[in-house]
Amino acid sequence: MTWQPFYVGDGTPRDVDLGDPPPWRSFPRRTLHKEFRPPKGLVDAVNAALVLRRPLLVTGPAGSGKSTVIEQVASELKLGTVLRWHITSRSSLQEALYRYDALGRIHAQRLDPSGGDDIEPFLHMGPLGTALLPSDHPRALLIDEIDKSDLDLPSDLLDVLERGEFEIPELARYKHNVVQIRESGSDRRSGVTRGRVQCTTFPFIVMTSNGERDFPAAFLRRCVRFTMPMPTVETLRQIVEAHLTPDPAHNGPVDTLIAIFVDRLNAGESLAIDQLLNAVHLLGGIAAPEGGDRQEVMELILRELSRA
Repeated sequence: MTWQPFYVGDGTPRDVDLGDPPPWRSFPRRTLHKEFRPPKGLVDAVNAALVLRRPLLVTGPAGSGKSTVIEQVASELKLGTVLRWHITSRSSLQEALYRYDALGRIHAQRLDPSGGDDIEPFLHMGPLGTALLPSDHPRALLIDEIDKSDLDLPSDLLDVLERGEFEIPELARYKHNVVQIRESGSDRRSGVTRGRVQCTTFPFIVMTSNGERDFPAAFLRRCVRFTMPMPTVETLRQIVEAHLTPDPAHNGPVDTLIAIFVDRLNAGESLAIDQLLNAVHLLGGIAAPEGGDRQEVMELILRELSRA
């Protein structure tokens, strides 16, 4: 079989069956908590963070499963849907706590001056603010790629993470004592009294880092830290078997692929585990490339991340 099962490049319309997608590319997206295999030491780090009520800072390369940790913990401990705050260089602490659409409120008053002055529709909690709302059980919050943040953001987080509370100034002086605010990622609303949000159970927070920068000592001492270890042939085989069900006929080629992948990692190349999973999925697909096509496709999929 040649590696031209779908797109040929001749401009001729045709009906095709693309087959089933990889499990991690099925939509709507599903969590992969059942497939995740925590490396040695991670379980202890998670339990330490839970007992100490401290954030867990997980450092490791892209695709090493850092953000999947919290999905597994949230599922096992019934912490509910994971709240997510994906960090960019423009991220700020306030947007993670709450957002207030002041311009929208002014515009609404101009359109309907007799409609009253209701602030509720123009406020909603951010992921961190939602995680700090009073609750009988801790909420699960993922702060993803915190090393991508502005230099001041980790320091800005210190007081909130230490005290477990914050104030919404717009509500502290509002005419009503209690205001119902929509939570992050849902239509659920929670009452906030006089603008003060105070957690009753500290959330389980996982912060991920690709190790691209250092953090202040004051920030690090408030975290439980764990570094994802370098994967081995054995651990990668377990990951492949957890995500996929390789055809026994392909065990030899898959084992060879894993061994080459580990050798490249040990040589200092930048590769992600999801690249390996993509390669294994293609290798056992309905139109798996063969011969020279196979080599070209594997090189395409397993291209080092440090090069464009």
